Amino acid sequence: MPLRYTKIVCTIGPATSEENMIVELVKAGMDAARLNFSHGSHSEHLQRLKSL
Repeated sequence: MPLRYTKIVCTIGPATSEENMIVELVKAGMDAARLNFSHGSHSEHLQRLKSL
């Protein structure tokens, strides 16, 4: 695989928090995950962190 200088950062939220979706994001080239703590509950964020 050629060296990439550009990184792909994905925001994990309600539409992308399922484990199979995260696997697909990684397969597609996700380098880093971002969580937006402005929306959602503490328990929702904890579940997303555990999925990562």
